Amino acid sequence: MSGEPLITGMAWSTALGTGLDAVWERLIAGDSGVRPVPSRHELRNELAGALAEPPPGPGTPPGPGPGPRERQRALTADTIARALDDAGPGARDGDPWLVAGTSYGSHLDDPDTRSLYAWAAEAARDTGLARAPVALSTACSSGSDALLVAARLIRSGAAERVVCGGADVLTDAKRLGHSRLGTMSPTRLRALDTRRDGTLLGEGAAFLVLESAESARRRGARAYAVLRGAGSSNDATGMTAPDPSGDTVVQAIGSALADAGARWEDVGVVNAHGSGTEANDDVETRSLGRLAEGGHRPTVFATKGAFGHTLGATGAMEAVAVVLALKHRRVPPVHSLRTPLPALALPVPAGAPAGIGPGIGLSVTLGFGGFNTALALERGPGHAR
Repeated sequence: MSGEPLITGMAWSTALGTGLDAVWERLIAGDSGVRPVPSRHELRNELAGALAEPPPGPGTPPGPGPGPRERQRALTADTIARALDDAGPGARDGDPWLVAGTSYGSHLDDPDTRSLYAWAAEAARDTGLARAPVALSTACSSGSDALLVAARLIRSGAAERVVCGGADVLTDAKRLGHSRLGTMSPTRLRALDTRRDGTLLGEGAAFLVLESAESARRRGARAYAVLRGAGSSNDATGMTAPDPSGDTVVQAIGSALADAGARWEDVGVVNAHGSGTEANDDVETRSLGRLAEGGHRPTVFATKGAFGHTLGATGAMEAVAVVLALKHRRVPPVHSLRTPLPALALPVPAGAPAGIGPGIGLSVTLGFGGFNTALALERGPGHAR
């Protein structure tokens, strides 16, 4: 059995740009990439987190621009390639695995998209990865679950190096679906706020290179962080509404901490799912408040007000945000937050960034269908030893 996987490379594509540090500084400054994105459909809100730097798309047909399938493929391949480059020399050696998650990708909008696997296989070929990828779709927890699966592959000894994460593009069907469901905000995405009234969709991708300590040591690779533990649960309550008790959210966090050999008192920062919908924010704040009843109150932050809700990509994007928070020992303000929900009972920055205490970082995602996933991350040693 191999030990805990190291994170040796990262890349993201967001509504605020693509550079790791550049996007982080914009988050710290309180910026948001959510802006008007016209639609041919009547929506509750035309605000969305469209990519700041859209990918060109392989084999782009003539016309106004690439379709959803081409954009999903190009976005995924570009972000994977940058993550592998970031991991340094030798990261592509030894036929690394790919584990990729999405919600629906282009499946709902593109008549040529008949599979929730083909996009991952195409992206693997585009980036020169020969091994058949693992593709998964667990709604908004897809990106987090990709990291969970990758960690299991490395711990079991089945893989030495895995590039893992999630990608989702903004499409008409997704925006129209959330508009008709009533989960789309008619105003702004105000996560964890008493004025919360819904989410706003975004698009993006994030991929991380997970690697065994031995493999990283041989390459002399930098280690951003250690993925100490991961845990998941399912509400089995409904297609969209979460279990209001919060029991399964607490269970997922508890499983991640147990997997990490840690306790709640070891947590220094939490990146909340923070979708801005009443149901999800209420369950999440209630769950975190229950965990804090013993008196330990780590800082909580959330990024969807800046990126939009990127669905299957959000868990991976937020894992990157936690790693950067651990690196810089501070977190950005929660965009548009004015009055935090009383049930949260933990410090959450509004209007200005905040420092964080020592300890591990948690990333929590709550997906439609009751998919709850938590990742426990620890700041890395800098270089594998």
